[in-house]
Amino acid sequence: MVNNPAQKALWFIESHLADRLTLDDVAGVAGVSRFHLVRAFAAATGFSVMRYVRIRRLSEAARALASGAPDILSLALEADYGSHEAFTRAFRDHFGATPEAVRTRARLDQLKLQEPILMDSTMTDNLKAPRFVTGKALLVAGVGERFNCENGAGIPGLWQRFHQIVADVPARVGNVAYGVCCNGDDAGNFDYIAGVEVSDFSDLPRRFARIRIPEQSYAVFTHRDHVASIRRTVNTIWNDWLPASGLKAADAPNFERYDEKFDPLTGNGGFEIWIPVTE
Repeated sequence: MVNNPAQKALWFIESHLADRLTLDDVAGVAGVSRFHLVRAFAAATGFSVMRYVRIRRLSEAARALASGAPDILSLALEADYGSHEAFTRAFRDHFGATPEAVRTRARLDQLKLQEPILMDSTMTDNLKAPRFVTGKALLVAGVGERFNCENGAGIPGLWQRFHQIVADVPARVGNVAYGVCCNGDDAGNFDYIAGVEVSDFSDLPRRFARIRIPEQSYAVFTHRDHVASIRRTVNTIWNDWLPASGLKAADAPNFERYDEKFDPLTGNGGFEIWIPVTE
């Protein structure tokens, strides 16, 4: 039996693309919480759940238009847009062409269609069992930015900025660096803070991002490979280990922990991934 939430979600979306779909519907079929599904789906596909639904529907509408579909309003309603205007705006924003232009041209070669994603084996096969710890409350300060699952490639640039300012962070504690994911929403947006532990925030200049992480139970995974392969490990944790573990993801910040063994210059040395869990 498939126990992979992202795989179940993709099957359900593709087989119900013409139906009304909500995040709750998809999470229910995937057998996990909305919070879990948003992270599992992003780790596996690089998309938020509902954005994938939207661009798949727009892609199928584009195919129908290129084949000469006469009624644009019907296509708009099938794609879950309430009006011709809303559909046209979304279509043009995504493809850079109007529905009428695609129908007139009767060709798709200039459009970037989203084909159905087929789950492949992007899981890592060497994920070691985690250790379980109760993490103390933690104050982290550094540089932060809002990301989504499609622009996460900007995170290494954020780390570069962090290394330029880390010496200026007041009240720093120790030499461990943290990459904290927090404040995630259902659309796959999240805040990422590259920072260090501090003893308090009182003297912290406003230019620094800050996050207060509460005491929490964690499953702690060791990522021994190059940092560039982190997505495979994260995918495996959310789509393989967590569903099989009997535990649930807690709605709390998760983070990477980089100690002195990690070399930020080469990306080698390994680090830990701390996932907040609950019974």
